[in-house]
Amino acid sequence: MKFLHSIIDKVEPNFEKGAKFEKLWPLFDGFKTFAMVPGHTAHTGAHIRDGIDLKRTMFTVIVALIPALIFGMWNVGYQHYLALGLANEMSFIDNILFGAIKVIPMVVISYGVGLAIEFAFCIYKGHQINEGYLVTGMLIPLIMPVDLPLWMLAISVVFAVVIGKEVFGGTGMNILNPALTARVFAFFAYPTYMSGDKVWINTSTAEGQSVVDGFSGATVLGDLATSGTTQYSAMDMFLGFIPGSVGETSVVMILLGAFILILAGIGSWQIMLSGVLGALAMGGIFNLFAEYAISPEQQAFMAVPAWQQMIMGGFAFGIVFMATDPVSASQTPRGKWIYGFLVGFFAIMIRVFNPAYPEGIMLAILLMNVFAPLIDHYVVQGNIKRRMKRAELQTVKA
Repeated sequence: MKFLHSIIDKVEPNFEKGAKFEKLWPLFDGFKTFAMVPGHTAHTGAHIRDGIDLKRTMFTVIVALIPALIFGMWNVGYQHYLALGLANEMSFIDNILFGAIKVIPMVVISYGVGLAIEFAFCIYKGHQINEGYLVTGMLIPLIMPVDLPLWMLAISVVFAVVIGKEVFGGTGMNILNPALTARVFAFFAYPTYMSGDKVWINTSTAEGQSVVDGFSGATVLGDLATSGTTQYSAMDMFLGFIPGSVGETSVVMILLGAFILILAGIGSWQIMLSGVLGALAMGGIFNLFAEYAISPEQQAFMAVPAWQQMIMGGFAFGIVFMATDPVSASQTPRGKWIYGFLVGFFAIMIRVFNPAYPEGIMLAILLMNVFAPLIDHYVVQGNIKRRMKRAELQTVKA
């Protein structure tokens, strides 16, 4: 480390104000602070009240995402060979190699396009590189279908970084989760590539031909929305042996990531727990009134046990990695409980009542991102009023 430190110290004068490479200072500073802990504190945006800097915080989140990423690559291969009728003939290595060939390019495109835009904005504005994209760049490919064309992924990344972050001032200033902004853009701009039966599985053979037309790669939610039944068991959903976005299928791996975030003190367990309670509450209400559904499909959806709603679709991934975003979520202790509860509550409500898109966690989180500042405002105002009343009582007693 001393060797690296000495090299950086020798090169640094070339990037300082008035030097030859002055305009490239944000790039040099980004590399320097990534390699070594910076000797300054944050003045705007996201604040970390700890002995680590924002880059190390983001790196911890990436570590928590690795289990979901690795399982996602394996499941991409497993679902592919299952569609071809070859699942029993393939080994773990076969599955994960095929998945890596499909998923790694998505990660490369996400980071390449996103960081290029961030670097361009930093050089143009002359400010430091935003660390937040270290996590966003990993989240975006994990919440997309594996068969999404890479150029669509790239455009979604551009929209997320420019419209979701930079127009608000960069990391720490955005009001919406950037990764979910990318997904919602892809959903509304390219709906046929974000919904349906076959977008969640790569169904092409080595020769580039598609599998038989009779094959269905519908997700659990897709099955319930169209037929009222599903071919997958609760154990399949929990373990992740089902079609879906790359990193969202395995609840086991997501829970492992949640454990890492909570243990490191980075992820808010209050938001996670309250999100689960909100989902259970809404799921329980649907269970009570399932007989009043307007269609057999909706009745089957409403009758799904409340606990099972949490292992279906992207709920677990969203509540652990998206809803807990320290920038777009509520900041106050009480606000976190309210925010998380409403995310879970609305996620199940949207999932059941929206037949066109039977997944509600994305829209629920984005909705509550907008209301998070309002929640915190009323929580703070309530605290102020209570303290004022206590002060008045103490004054009267005196």
